[in-house]
Amino acid sequence: MADTEFQRGWDAALAAARDWHESKAKQALVLSRRSRFPKNLEREAEVHTASAQLIQTLSPDDV
Repeated sequence: MADTEFQRGWDAALAAARDWHESKAKQALVLSRRSRFPKNLEREAEVHTASAQLIQTLSPDDV
């Protein structure tokens, strides 16, 4: 039972982190459209998008 609770918590934590990175990426892209210097914000969005994708590959065994 403890393993299933841990797995649910792990999955919830990863989902929250992934959602946060995805929302930060969207936010950076919106800001880049309004900015005089959009390249930095576009790079920031790319980093957050890559982080969100990388989070999906993590497992408790990696820790």
